[in-house]
Amino acid sequence: MHMNSATFLEAMVEAARAAGAGLMRDRSRFHTLDIRRKSGADFFSEADLNAESTVRRVLSGAAPEFGFLGEEGGLIAGRDPESTWIVDPLDGTTNFLRGMPTFAVNIALEQHGEIVAAVTYVPAMDEMFTARKGHGAFLNGTAIRVAEGMGIEDSVLAVGIPFGGKPKHDYFLREMQRLMPKVAGIRRLGAGAVDSAWVAAGRFDAYWEQSVSPWDMAAGALLITEAGGVVTDTAGRPLNIRGGTFLGCAPKLHEALVEALAPEGA
Repeated sequence: MHMNSATFLEAMVEAARAAGAGLMRDRSRFHTLDIRRKSGADFFSEADLNAESTVRRVLSGAAPEFGFLGEEGGLIAGRDPESTWIVDPLDGTTNFLRGMPTFAVNIALEQHGEIVAAVTYVPAMDEMFTARKGHGAFLNGTAIRVAEGMGIEDSVLAVGIPFGGKPKHDYFLREMQRLMPKVAGIRRLGAGAVDSAWVAAGRFDAYWEQSVSPWDMAAGALLITEAGGVVTDTAGRPLNIRGGTFLGCAPKLHEALVEALAPEGA
């Protein structure tokens, strides 16, 4: 059942690398043509769809019978109902459009209800984060671990800030009020996939967000657990990748963070 996860991971890495190369080409063309103000949204959707079709082409070649859950097309069921590729071809749109390096191609493989393989590729830094269930997490082939030994007062956290159209702004502000006095720093990269990968690599001690899509959290959840971390929802319950909320961190910080994130009166 999971014996082919190594082969599947190879295909995922190939797909992410190809999509990332396309995004880098598109991005350089975008800045050269100075179409930023005139048709930024159109350009983004073209780059995004190009990346998704590249990923689908490679993954379909590896396992044509698997389903495909992507940000653009929703769920496309496959002949194998127990296996689904979960893909965000471009997480960190705003960063991508502004020439920042923190955007990623995110690919996870879900089989029988659990994530068995994960890839987060940050093409502007050429950083390939990979994990297979039970086999550890890696950055460009070198094993990575979550940061350990930090108390909450020394920790640097990443957070997803809800933008204008998203709910829970008041919720977020209260979380920040509770957490900011307790920690060494809070950062926002603007791409949950990168935030999660950086927790797995020990660059951040934790990442949390209240409105996360499955394709933004699936790969990161496996990266963090395979790097020795803990993932749950923000209330500390078992993670449901379709449940919207995400907390990934070093084990030592989990209890304190869940307590700090608990809504008043909970």
